[in-house]
Amino acid sequence: MAGNFWQSSHHQQWILDKQDLIRERQHDLKTLSEEEYQKIFMFFANIIQVLGEQLKLRQQVIATATVYFKRFYARNSLKCIDPLLLAPTCILLSSKVEEFGVISNSRLITTCQTVIKNKFSYAYQQEFPYRTNHILECEFYLLENLDCCLIVYQPYRPLLQLMQDIGQEEQLLTLTWRLINDSLRTDVSLLYPPYQIAIGCLQIACVILQKELKSWFAELNVDMDKVQEIARAIVNLFELWKGYDEKKEIQALLEKMPKPKPHPQR
Repeated sequence: MAGNFWQSSHHQQWILDKQDLIRERQHDLKTLSEEEYQKIFMFFANIIQVLGEQLKLRQQVIATATVYFKRFYARNSLKCIDPLLLAPTCILLSSKVEEFGVISNSRLITTCQTVIKNKFSYAYQQEFPYRTNHILECEFYLLENLDCCLIVYQPYRPLLQLMQDIGQEEQLLTLTWRLINDSLRTDVSLLYPPYQIAIGCLQIACVILQKELKSWFAELNVDMDKVQEIARAIVNLFELWKGYDEKKEIQALLEKMPKPKPHPQR
């Protein structure tokens, strides 16, 4: 459904097994609970989103940067690289791969400084500590860990194809698009093909908007068990959001998080 997805490195190397993912996280889960781990990743997904918006990037570029970020930590502990350094590095790499145009290093650093100071001061008391040389060094490490598999298939295109089949439903399209953005705060991009994520988000949107499309869903040639797993992961995210006050909790979580040594030299 999405170009040449089935021959891609995304399909062949980066649709991970859930048990493998859990096993790779064991080092971090000695320090953090699974819920705390997810909250930390939600926070950094927010940072990537806000940085991307400030840099006026397309959502596809922001989504790819978020997937790079998640892929790196799917194979590495949080103590390998400070997530605050990896987040802008992922944006820099994604903007190149998605052919958005190169963001100048100075603009990226300035935007990071402004965003951390103005939007995330509840999490960080100090200013953004990294400079261009840190990001360029981090980019090499990121490329190596991604095994140079840089093309990421996103659920947005399959969603547009599905919507063509359903017909003009602007409200349904807008809500499903937002749900796909929300899904970046879960593990679904590491575990399922993008067209299944699109269908899972579409299913939730139909429930929210009370759209009756059961017969249309029934005709899809798709593993509905997987679609249900995706929908459940997103609903669980909403449940977590309900009782989570990021501004109050995140500082303590960042303190608790495994950290790399040493800190960058100013």
